[in-house]
Amino acid sequence: MTSLFATRIREHSLKMVHAARASHIGSALSIADIVAALYSSVLKIHPTDCGWEGRDRFILSKGHACVAVYSALAIHGFIDESELESFGHDWSRLMNHISHRVPGVEFSTGSLGHGLSFGVGKAFAAKKKGAQWKTYVLLSDGEMGEGSNWEALLFASHHSLDNLVAIIDYNKLQSFTLVQQTLNLEPLSEKLTSFGWEVREADGHNNEELTKLLSSTPWAKDKPSLLLAHTIKGKGVSFMENNVEWHYKTPTAEQLAAALAEIKHNL
Repeated sequence: MTSLFATRIREHSLKMVHAARASHIGSALSIADIVAALYSSVLKIHPTDCGWEGRDRFILSKGHACVAVYSALAIHGFIDESELESFGHDWSRLMNHISHRVPGVEFSTGSLGHGLSFGVGKAFAAKKKGAQWKTYVLLSDGEMGEGSNWEALLFASHHSLDNLVAIIDYNKLQSFTLVQQTLNLEPLSEKLTSFGWEVREADGHNNEELTKLLSSTPWAKDKPSLLLAHTIKGKGVSFMENNVEWHYKTPTAEQLAAALAEIKHNL
């Protein structure tokens, strides 16, 4: 159920992290299918006019997974694919946490728990102006331990922001261990619903399901929409899947070659 777009995101992401001797490849692989669905079928955006007022706004709250979005922007034509080779290097605008210096990026993130609050502000402003564009925010499950997110959830439902869509990458791993062991979120869907959001759950690696759901928001009148996307950290590379080590490890040349071969084989 993985698309060619998502496969290209995974290939680019692996090469970028390896070349820069960087980390967070597990997180990037986790969201590749979500990002692919958004950029290939859902977001109303123009690569040649990044400042178009009618564009949808996309915020990557889990900014450490930036290589997935940089890859999508390159594939979509916002930047040249050759620029991906500069990721993480001195003076590159492709920083190790997502940067608004990159065409198509709305907001620099990295300190977790801030993306949803910013997105809520954008959606609130659009409502006030009568604008028709939507705001999409992609969060990590680990950052749901931040109180700022729950304040933002309350604000969004109180102000009936049905032009706001949040997506939680629910891969259930956080830094060094399980999210459940760090700070248990369950029953997460029920908690989010009780905060006044319209909640759906989906396979975060099923392109058809993701595209269908994200293209049909708002799911309820006067309610913000939240997709709880069940994912696998490191998805697409067997030795990285559900392996918390790949939150920080850099793939060696041999591991990179094996990962790329596996991704192409599974397409």
